[in-house]
Amino acid sequence: MFNRSQPSGFKTGADNFENYLPLLKDKKVGVVSNQTGVLTNKTHLVDFLVANTITIQKIFAPEHGFRGTADAGELIVDGKDTKTGLPIISLYGANKKPKHEQLEGIDILVFDIQDVGARFYTYLSSLHYVMEACAENNIPLLVLDRPNPNGFIIDGPILEKEFTSFVGMHPVPVLYGMTIGEYAQMINGENWLHSSKDSGQALQCNLIVIPCVQYDRNASYTILEKPSPNLPNDQSINLYASLCFFEGTNVSSGRGTDKQFQIYGSPFLPNTGFSFTPEPNIGAKEPMHKGILCYGEDLSTVEPVHQIELKWLIKAYKTTQDTSQFFIPFFSKLAGTKTLQLQIEAGLSERKIKKSWKPGLEQFKEIRKKYLLY
Repeated sequence: MFNRSQPSGFKTGADNFENYLPLLKDKKVGVVSNQTGVLTNKTHLVDFLVANTITIQKIFAPEHGFRGTADAGELIVDGKDTKTGLPIISLYGANKKPKHEQLEGIDILVFDIQDVGARFYTYLSSLHYVMEACAENNIPLLVLDRPNPNGFIIDGPILEKEFTSFVGMHPVPVLYGMTIGEYAQMINGENWLHSSKDSGQALQCNLIVIPCVQYDRNASYTILEKPSPNLPNDQSINLYASLCFFEGTNVSSGRGTDKQFQIYGSPFLPNTGFSFTPEPNIGAKEPMHKGILCYGEDLSTVEPVHQIELKWLIKAYKTTQDTSQFFIPFFSKLAGTKTLQLQIEAGLSERKIKKSWKPGLEQFKEIRKKYLLY
């Protein structure tokens, strides 16, 4: 795994434009995208569509905004795209789901956002709400598929219903090994969409997935534009699912440094030779432990991982000054279960914890099979 690149002839869904331009011709189009919605030549999808005389009505932007510079969790306001003058509607401000009036006059919606394959990455939740809004307003949704850089890894606890949130909406593991197009098919197929008017009524989105061409999920894929400010490179994307658990603790995952999700540390861990001091930067205006020396570990040069690694989390818990202050309530939302925290507090080994995930993962793999495109 990761030892070969995508085969020759590979194209993303956005580059597979022969298959979607005819579907957009003479239509009034809405685009859900951000800075990752680019073709291989780095032309943004919006600019490409405008150049091909497609009528775009408005742009919908997810967390981090259309240009991808806002902090995690920072509210984004509506505005205008400086390049095209098109109105931008935020899906991470007053509403996370497109409203009926925001969709008026739109014949078809196009979704093109690079995912990183982790359940708590909020672009999946934006996809869910966009699908739901399209289903409620009888608008077709065209998803331009993109590779999952963690595409062959299926690992982690399955999300339990009571821990549903914007960082986890579906009963899937932390790493689910599907492209965003495949995931969209699963949202539809498993009846996870529900009408806001009648919570008991399942909805179906009129979904069209434009697939990648010559895609190999077992091969490496380097993202063309960083998907968010704190995932700057391949290493951070590979370690994200393992280190994001620290976001539910008093340990920094490197926000406020130039090695986000490649280091971890806190003032409460022992000094073993590596330290850093978080300071405000793009994507982290108020990083955890701002201006305070943190001790921990530098993982920026470790070999790529092929699973979720709990060893760093367990090590930090065992060596922190006060274990009662280690976890915060957000941890269970990220994990999708209270069990993982309880297992770590009880001193279970990584092997035993991962063994407890097996039945859920086997069940999920059977569901996943139905929706794979590659």
